[in-house]
Amino acid sequence: MPDRPLPLDVLPRPLQKHADAQAPVPLRLMGAKGLVPAVAPVDLVTLLFLLSFDPDPTVAATAAQTAAGLPDRIYGVALRSEGARGPVLDWLAERFAGVEAAVELVVLNAATPDETIARIALAASQRVGEIIRQNELRLLRHDAIIRGLCQNPNALASTVDGACDFCVRNGLTLLDVPQLVAAHRRVHGVDPTAAPADETAATLMVEFREDLAEERAEGGAPPPGSAGGPEAEEVSRRKLTITQRVTRMSVAEKVKLATLGNKEARTLLLRDSNKLVCMAAATSPRITDGEILSIANSRTVNADVLRYIYSNRDFTKTYGIKLSLVKNPKVPLPTALKMLLTLQERDIKDLARDRNVPQTIQAQAKAFMMKKEQASRAGMEKK
Repeated sequence: MPDRPLPLDVLPRPLQKHADAQAPVPLRLMGAKGLVPAVAPVDLVTLLFLLSFDPDPTVAATAAQTAAGLPDRIYGVALRSEGARGPVLDWLAERFAGVEAAVELVVLNAATPDETIARIALAASQRVGEIIRQNELRLLRHDAIIRGLCQNPNALASTVDGACDFCVRNGLTLLDVPQLVAAHRRVHGVDPTAAPADETAATLMVEFREDLAEERAEGGAPPPGSAGGPEAEEVSRRKLTITQRVTRMSVAEKVKLATLGNKEARTLLLRDSNKLVCMAAATSPRITDGEILSIANSRTVNADVLRYIYSNRDFTKTYGIKLSLVKNPKVPLPTALKMLLTLQERDIKDLARDRNVPQTIQAQAKAFMMKKEQASRAGMEKK
């Protein structure tokens, strides 16, 4: 039995005892049968996923069987959940491969791994294939998805042609995929296989990473106070060169760099004019909480990126990110006001005096503090 791919703490504490390999078998078997009261659907499927790796083969088989037999009112909610984990969604995609409605929900969930979507794309129905085609960011950042659609006998010709045309327009042409070669001819009027491939763009990401690795090895940018001199000039020259290289990249190449690159790459590409590139940087699996906090503070960030941040519960659980979102004038007022009421009193008090936040936020913070003071006075008068 392979090791469990997720830690126990992805479950609420009361459920962890049912998935702990050190717990008695009857307790684990109870979890594998789904006999756990008052559990949220997303937590139930996560529990079953963890128990499918149980060292006891009976527990593992029972968990898999329970998952496959879940009613749609359970799996439907779980597959829609933004808190669902990628490995769990991948596992459920296999369990429900023959259930169209379940597969559709897996494809629509942003937390589903690209590798899972690529596997589904190979045999998806016409409807699911069209849903996959509409997720343009996935198409550009993971080549196997467009490959899968092109190999899918069920996919409509219009779906495949539309996906290929989009990819080619944004710089993704795979010469070993006939449909993409044909799309290149349609879009650009030339045969991409007739002339030697231009390797310049293909090597930009490699060179970019090498430059950044070399810069880090040399100690990075000079510390404050040491500006000037040949070292600072060299750093400035290199950064200018990196920016020029990124400018020469196609959208597809930028998306891949934003997804797989380092912090410097993401910082640069978050400012790109193309929404797909910005979103690729923001949704990169390598992005850190510190970078998310910087985005939450930014007044110039792309609106779709900011929406992704304030709609993600994993991010808004971090207090500093939530506070920054409340202060950011680009966050919709209903969202910011809702978050305002969850802040600590000292921060609301600061917001009431802060002229740099939206006027409505400041007014609401003042009203909150005034109400608090009135309640305090009333309490003292009763005494």
